[in-house]
Amino acid sequence: MEESWKGVLQVVKAVTVSLVLSVFLVAVYALILKVLPMADTAVTIVTQVLKSIALAVGVILFIKGEKGLVKGAACGLLFSMLGYLTFAALGGGFSLSWLILLELILFVAVGGLLGVVAVNVKKG
Repeated sequence: MEESWKGVLQVVKAVTVSLVLSVFLVAVYALILKVLPMADTAVTIVTQVLKSIALAVGVILFIKGEKGLVKGAACGLLFSMLGYLTFAALGGGFSLSWLILLELILFVAVGGLLGVVAVNVKKG
């Protein structure tokens, strides 16, 4: 039972760091967009890349031990859901679109893949 709580704690830490980092990265990017405007499609792509990088950092730093695929996918799922709520709250509105589902699938896949990498790469 204790091992499963360690896994839950790893996921919570990874998601927390990922969310904080993604908000920071997207805020910096928003400041850059004030000076260098871009097309909406480019903004969407860059934002997804920045969020993926934030998720990668959290997973690589905190996911350890076994079940990297499960823990990483859980990170991606929670990151996607909490990220949607966070950015919707910060942006002032909630709207559902096919991009939300696409983002969910992307982050679960990225989290799962990086969870496997994280548990199989020696740290330290």
